Amino acid sequence: MNTSDRTSMPADAAALPLAGVRVIEFTHMVMGPTCGMILADLGAEVIKVEPLAGDNTRRLLGSGAGFFSMFNRNKLSLAVDVKDARGREIVLRLAGGADVFSENFKGGVMDKLGLGYPALSKLNPRLIYVSHKGFLPGPYDRRTALDEVVQMMGGLAYMTGPQGRPLRAGTSVNDIMGGMFGAIGVLAALRQRETTGAGQAVQSALFENNVFLVAQHMMQFAVTGQAAAPMPSRLSAWAVYDVFTVRDDQQVFLAAVSDTQWSLLCTEFAFADLQADPRLGTNNDRVRAREWLIPDLRARFAAYGADELMNRFERVGLPYAPITRPEELFDDPHLLATGGLAPITVPADGSGAGRVIETRTALLPLTLAGERLGVRRGPPALGADTRSLLRDAGYRDDEIGALLTAGVVASEG
Repeated sequence: MNTSDRTSMPADAAALPLAGVRVIEFTHMVMGPTCGMILADLGAEVIKVEPLAGDNTRRLLGSGAGFFSMFNRNKLSLAVDVKDARGREIVLRLAGGADVFSENFKGGVMDKLGLGYPALSKLNPRLIYVSHKGFLPGPYDRRTALDEVVQMMGGLAYMTGPQGRPLRAGTSVNDIMGGMFGAIGVLAALRQRETTGAGQAVQSALFENNVFLVAQHMMQFAVTGQAAAPMPSRLSAWAVYDVFTVRDDQQVFLAAVSDTQWSLLCTEFAFADLQADPRLGTNNDRVRAREWLIPDLRARFAAYGADELMNRFERVGLPYAPITRPEELFDDPHLLATGGLAPITVPADGSGAGRVIETRTALLPLTLAGERLGVRRGPPALGADTRSLLRDAGYRDDEIGALLTAGVVASEG
């Protein structure tokens, strides 16, 4: 890995696994930025190259208002007009000494800018070039893809919604996982470069990611000959595995997925008649009896409050879960106690007004040597690092001033 001195790298990144790795990121929306965020959290110096007006996700409203704040922490921002030859020269200088170049634009865009893999690999043979696309090369690769598009065409929406009502999953699952697989590809290529000395092209794609997500249902059909039913109407592998509406119209998820857990459930709630019923002797017996068993359990649990049920399930070691909204996770006691949420300063909304707020953000769901990978800096202001990155690339202060005056680059402050 390239371990040359990187003056803009925060000191506390030096001990992280990807310390010394420089990433040039030409990405927007969710998929590409997720890849960059993972690499940045692991210690890489990630330079987010933005147009002079900034990444469009800085200004999104509604369900997109959290995109920029979530997926751009621990990064630097360079604001530059890459359609200007002087702007492209800046990027080429940076790419010449970089380890990774990441992009998620439509096919052909980067080549037209002179920033495609063929051009950059000649400039820097050690460069790992990761592209995040809608489809891997093939008949579909010219289509315009979105997370929802591939969920519909890749079987996930069919499996998520009720019969006849395809429904997208409640988060950007393919964008986020596609970025994760892009990062995995980068890590593999970095490891291989230690042996070969050469970089390579890496590609991940939304559609193929979605197919991977539903592959268990494909294999279900292959081994049983029976097509998988949408999740709301599926034949569950476990008898007690459902959401129950209980006292005061509260809802709670309750489960008993083994014969031992079924015995614990019946003992805890004094369901001796169910425990003795020969029709319910094994999990498979109970699965076959779900048509009458689940309504029976719904009636029995209806008199209990959700908290009481969860406390009793907790005490005897049975699976349960409250039905939680995303905003409630800010106060989750486990996340707070284990450091799963880290303080961060982010833009307040998508208005572009420049307001910021102090909040907490979810960290990568892993530990290294028992430690979480934290936030070293919040999402960068547009062009926050333009001057320092240009100096690092060898530009004199008078040259930087001329670029700023000409509108080739922009700098905060």
